[in-house]
Amino acid sequence: MQHVEIENEGLKRAYTLTFTAAEIDKRIAGEVKRIAPQIKMPGFRPGKVPANLIRKMHGDALHQDALNTTIQEGVQKLMSEQGLRPAMQPSIELKDGYEAGKDAEVTIRLETLPQIPTPQIEGLKLERLTAEADESAVDAQVGQFASNAKRFEDAPKGKKAASGDQVVLDFVGKTSDGVAFEGGTGTDMAVEIGSGTLIPGFEDQLIGAKVGEERTLNVTFPDDYPAENLKGQPATFDVKVTAVKVAGETKIDDDFAKTLGLESLDQLKGLLRDQQSQELNGLTRTHMKRRLLDQLAAAHDFEVPPSMVEAEFANIIAQLEHEAGHEADPEAAKAEIENDKDEYRKIAERRVRLGLLLSEIGQNNGVEVTNQEMNRLIAQAAQQYQPADRERFIQYIQQEPMAAAQLRAPLYEDKVVDFLFTKAEITDRAATRAEIEADLEAEEGHVHGPGCGHDHAHEAAPAKPKKAAKGKKAAATEDAPAAEAVETAAEVKPAAKKAKAAKGAVEAEAATPVPAEPVKDGAGAKAPAKKSKKASA
Repeated sequence: MQHVEIENEGLKRAYTLTFTAAEIDKRIAGEVKRIAPQIKMPGFRPGKVPANLIRKMHGDALHQDALNTTIQEGVQKLMSEQGLRPAMQPSIELKDGYEAGKDAEVTIRLETLPQIPTPQIEGLKLERLTAEADESAVDAQVGQFASNAKRFEDAPKGKKAASGDQVVLDFVGKTSDGVAFEGGTGTDMAVEIGSGTLIPGFEDQLIGAKVGEERTLNVTFPDDYPAENLKGQPATFDVKVTAVKVAGETKIDDDFAKTLGLESLDQLKGLLRDQQSQELNGLTRTHMKRRLLDQLAAAHDFEVPPSMVEAEFANIIAQLEHEAGHEADPEAAKAEIENDKDEYRKIAERRVRLGLLLSEIGQNNGVEVTNQEMNRLIAQAAQQYQPADRERFIQYIQQEPMAAAQLRAPLYEDKVVDFLFTKAEITDRAATRAEIEADLEAEEGHVHGPGCGHDHAHEAAPAKPKKAAKGKKAAATEDAPAAEAVETAAEVKPAAKKAKAAKGAVEAEAATPVPAEPVKDGAGAKAPAKKSKKASA
């Protein structure tokens, strides 16, 4: 194999590789010799079929396999000799006009991972905001549990149903032409007036109803109703009230706690305090992590592969557009995203740079995800699937390195961040939950710039578009390093799989970054479909 470098600009590289016809033919001959003992042909004893007949029978397939393997091994050799670490999967093309028996010329184009300067992790200073569980919030949660667990008792005879009462009724739903529709008939359905569990207008029309009364309710199904034939359509419900009930008093005591499967009210409150503490610890960690990443971004500036930035940018925009589809005015939300695309691209660049930086720090300091931790991650992820599909999901992760790396990356990132916390000088400051949340929200909406008084990377951390300021746009948060960069940057190696060769093009699999999207069907093993949530009526 001969190679010639045809492009070397920034992180971009391109080469032409030439494989002689003799190289390819030699590999074909070796393959013929390997499979000859297995070939059967009438008139010949097993293993005695002449090589020229084997070539005649299987020539096209043998040539295709030989070409694939030759190119794949050539690409791997080039990567090794040139010390190339591809940022994304290389583009590999077989020159037009190639025919069997001729030399094969291949063009390979790729972007390499940058040479990252030794990360500066000394002198980090962080503030840890600490907050205690709020007893009033615990009491409020207990009160909410009691409200949700309220018991209904028969109302006094003749009482008219009011908001907060429960009405038991039989019903028949009909379309505007008077035809009963499927699923619209039932008996003994309990409805709490004012709960908002049924379609708009249904509960309100039950106010004033008495036991034995019959009514016809006029409603319009919502535009997003699950049944296609009823979306946005008017309908009527003929109902007969069989009971009216009023909410009984729920006493908050040990007996109430026992109805929840606990031993006492103190145990219930203790669990809620622990839950609050975990949430507060999470907020504190998020706050510290943001400040940490800001300091890292401020201290490190290096070129990042444009292809990785584009991939991350595409992920951000795709998620934002998906979320925009659920806004009150989807078109206005999408227009705002379009206006802010330049800012989102800057965020994508920052995320890729931080991902590469964290990867470098982790590799330099021996941070790794153990087999035990990885097995636990796989087991947890498998719970998202139906029981019958869990084993297939586990096999898929075991067979697909990219899917496994995508699953491992968030934990790896957390471990690198935890390592950096041990290197930082940390000071504690007491705060309330509201103060921590307000600080986080202020950072999300903060416009970075000279003189802002914030310890942020003004050049590396762009102003966040307003759309992300409410904390609803997780896709665009600046403190989320790109998943495809966070764990693989320092260990990219060509994969040992065969390339897929065709007359016009060849795809060679080099180790590629971890996809930021959730695990998808791979080229090899197929990921099972996740459990779907049932739509509520």
